[in-house]
Amino acid sequence: MFKNTRDGGGDGRYASWTRDFESERERRARQGDPEWARGAALPPALVRSLRRFQVGENGDGAELIGKADRAGDPTYAAAARLFVAEERNHARLLAELLAAGGAGTLEAHWSDTAFVRLRRLLGLRLELLVLMVAEVVALRYYRTLRDGRVDPLLSEVAGRVLADEERHVPFHCARLREGFAHLPGPARRLVTAGWRALLAGAACVVAADHGAALRRCGVTRREFVRDVVSSSAPVAATIAGAGPAPAAPAVLLT
Repeated sequence: MFKNTRDGGGDGRYASWTRDFESERERRARQGDPEWARGAALPPALVRSLRRFQVGENGDGAELIGKADRAGDPTYAAAARLFVAEERNHARLLAELLAAGGAGTLEAHWSDTAFVRLRRLLGLRLELLVLMVAEVVALRYYRTLRDGRVDPLLSEVAGRVLADEERHVPFHCARLREGFAHLPGPARRLVTAGWRALLAGAACVVAADHGAALRRCGVTRREFVRDVVSSSAPVAATIAGAGPAPAAPAVLLT
């Protein structure tokens, strides 16, 4: 039996998110990894694209964890650590997928280096805004790979990562909504308008850099950018307090 429960009470506002991350960790352990031994037939364009995304998923998250610790909410900091662990697992899955396709990983890529340097200059709220650019772009990217029917193992791995990303976005939205709640409405709308502009620019960069891989999965550059930008409207409304507040995850009652 499931019950939707708001964060709150003696164990902190983010306790339900922490339990959600822990529950997902246990579910993944029971599920096990994909069957890597079956191999993957990855076209060169997909290999190049996956290598770049794998680098982006592979950070240690130390800066984010440090800022979460300094925010003064232990339950949020615990949830942030579990979020980082899921991102590292994505990097591992993509590395295993590449290996199943006979390809290795990259040590670094300019886009990830620039992205990380920008995030390190910022406080927690602005770092999360920049991180949310990557998260919303990732939703469309992994959905493209899952639905592209290029290779069964690729679709399975992309589907697993996508399911996690679909949980990450409301988690970050909840924190950002709280973080900007003290600002007047016009200021919040200005922040989210700037975020949407940054997201649109990032979507254009990804579409240009990964266009061949997107086309191989049946999505044009224009479609990719359009979908990312349109999907950002409800996210921005939630952050600004104009849309519904993100519900805490469902908690299994025992």
